[in-house]
Amino acid sequence: MTEGAEQQMQWYVLKVQSNRERTIRDSLKRRIGQEDLGEFFGEIMIPVEKIVDNKSGKRRVIEQKLYPGYLMVQMVLNDDTWYLVRTTNGVGDFTGSAGQPIPMQPQEIERMLGAAVTTPAEPARVKIEFNVGDGVKIKDGAFEGFDGQIEGVDEHSGKITVLIEIFGRPTPVDLESWQVERT
Repeated sequence: MTEGAEQQMQWYVLKVQSNRERTIRDSLKRRIGQEDLGEFFGEIMIPVEKIVDNKSGKRRVIEQKLYPGYLMVQMVLNDDTWYLVRTTNGVGDFTGSAGQPIPMQPQEIERMLGAAVTTPAEPARVKIEFNVGDGVKIKDGAFEGFDGQIEGVDEHSGKITVLIEIFGRPTPVDLESWQVERT
């Protein structure tokens, strides 16, 4: 590539070994530094989404990969960069047809970057394994031992509303999802 014919960096999708995305990304970054090709590479991303998971009453935030087995690489595609990426251990191939890498479309990039960038102010989505209408038994709290039916699910707060019968009248009760179990 000549100095006058500078190309613009574009985003490409790499197929990589599943569950090794982080190590492959780190290996690729290390090789870029060793080969002194940093000027041809931008970001190397693993798009993730933060999810709040409640296990045994303990709340934890986990990162869930949006596209397991894929890396997104911002780079200038030339013979040297193509060879470096393809010979990195764990990289399968670029996505594209007939062996030709195809850059991502602008709307795909926006969607991917929007999903990958999670600011601390943005609430994480809570993983709740119950649906409205499910029959449940309360296993913790003031209403322990009561049977009820789920009336509402709020993934933002991690709470569910359970309709239980108290003194012969249906009464809604707000609970954490870990406080109930399926009947």
